[in-house]
Amino acid sequence: MAVITQSVILPASAEVLFSMYLDASKHEAITGLPVTIGPSSGDEFSAFGGALTGEILAVVEPTLIVQSWRSTDFTRDDPDSTLILSFSSQGEAGRIDLVHVQVPQHDRDAVNKGWHKHYWEPWRAYLGTANNCGLGSDA
Repeated sequence: MAVITQSVILPASAEVLFSMYLDASKHEAITGLPVTIGPSSGDEFSAFGGALTGEILAVVEPTLIVQSWRSTDFTRDDPDSTLILSFSSQGEAGRIDLVHVQVPQHDRDAVNKGWHKHYWEPWRAYLGTANNCGLGSDA
């Protein structure tokens, strides 16, 4: 099993980033595909047409989200991984620190690259578009 750690700074407050991740319509706007997610422990999570599934395990508003997480690329014998997202201020921007544990070694590279390709880059683009439309940090 592998551990993935990443940090990203995005042009919105940590509080806005936190709420965007837990809001299904905004999460979907970022990723471009349907999302099921909720703000409470026990809420189900599904993204990318069911390619990612899991459950919200803990929420400490507005700083921490913990969820079980699995990809359709996991084998039947692979346990769910655990995703920990920590949100903090970085000046006027927000910082997300990701720790993703129990990622199967055979899927490590794809998951590691996937965070950049399917989350950080589209999220940055979404925020740039939102800011250009006058939505500012409330995007």
